[in-house]
Amino acid sequence: MVFGLDAKIVAAAIVIIAYVILFTEKINRAVVALLAASVMIFTGILTQSTAFQGIDFNTLALLIGMMTIVGICEKTGVFQFVAIWAAQKVHAQPRGILIVLAVVTAVFSAFLDNVTTVLLIVPVTLQITKKLGVPTYPYLLIEIFASNIGGTATLIGDPPNILIGSALDLSFMDFMKELTPVVIVCMIFLIGVFDFFWGRRLVSTTRRRNAVMKLEAKEAIEDYGLLAKAMTVLALVIAGFISAEHLHIANGTIAMFGGALLLLLYTWGNNHEQRDNKIEKIFAIVDWTTIFFFAGLFVIVYGLEVTGVLGILGHKLVELTAGNIQKASMLILWVSAIVSAAIDNIPFVATMIPMLKSMEPAMGGREAMMPVWWALSLGACFGGNGTLIGASANVIVAGMASRSGHPISFLGFMLWSMPIMLMTIVIASVYLYVQYFI
Repeated sequence: MVFGLDAKIVAAAIVIIAYVILFTEKINRAVVALLAASVMIFTGILTQSTAFQGIDFNTLALLIGMMTIVGICEKTGVFQFVAIWAAQKVHAQPRGILIVLAVVTAVFSAFLDNVTTVLLIVPVTLQITKKLGVPTYPYLLIEIFASNIGGTATLIGDPPNILIGSALDLSFMDFMKELTPVVIVCMIFLIGVFDFFWGRRLVSTTRRRNAVMKLEAKEAIEDYGLLAKAMTVLALVIAGFISAEHLHIANGTIAMFGGALLLLLYTWGNNHEQRDNKIEKIFAIVDWTTIFFFAGLFVIVYGLEVTGVLGILGHKLVELTAGNIQKASMLILWVSAIVSAAIDNIPFVATMIPMLKSMEPAMGGREAMMPVWWALSLGACFGGNGTLIGASANVIVAGMASRSGHPISFLGFMLWSMPIMLMTIVIASVYLYVQYFI
């Protein structure tokens, strides 16, 4: 009991109020999460020690390590180089560029976070489309969709996958094996749709195409020495993720080691002042708002878990699906997509994880429940394409587009986003059915 009320009611009220405030975006999300986590402790639902037990430090370590690595990689200019190089490989044909930038965005999003990917790709896109004299709108749209679809393919591609992978101790290869095939199918569908509706309308003059061909891709590389170091460390980290299950080392440890190693190489040979200055700038690039948001979120969700709220919800879901894995998978897939289109998918997935864990004994155990877990990942990640606020990358691209004179309206975006999101969920439904239930 808390203040004479059932602890379940108090915990649920704290989470609901926090999520409503998050949805309004009136207050910074890290502040909301940390305040709600503190209230969980003040009310006695959790103690400080039990609150720390609820924090998944593997997830935080994975995020911090990868943010550090990506932050240093950005300074090399390699991502801009790849975008320009790819555009020139299709001889600056607007139709071909639409396709290659979508593919590049998807691949980058599988190994970087989506926001970083679009921050790197969109400025190059704006530069290329301006030189070609073609509409920017379809290029930005397909990059938004490709970033969310591509990020679904790997453990590190999207925060929901990081949460699920850490909670279930899944490997990098588990995600690659189970989700990459459906991501490839969805990317083929996405490219086909955009090529059908936009491809033939995207034309440019020979003079304009020559202007793009004259861009020096190599000039985008700002530091070849740092590039060699960064690519080596990134390759070692990816190799570590792939072999993590055999090495019995957590992904967070691998990412943190990679980040620390690259920081060492980045500052090697500098004097004390230069070294500290460089490291402080890299640490400033790390998205600490997201890190503290995750930390607070873990605590408030843990409050729901220890009070038994999520166990009750899990039991209700078992009853609703009659313990049928196929029904549960399809329900989770579609509910996750719809909810993630409307609100941030991170708090939704963080709440769903302990609830689904509570269902496992009644549903036949972890192995039997795996289709449901993959459905959660696919629904949450693909659902981010549903609206302009469905994923952080969407909001970032919209802001950059508006500042460059190419505004993307909420309703205009939905004319494309809802059909794309619904069709990718249909594809995911078919994939899950064929993969697990035939």
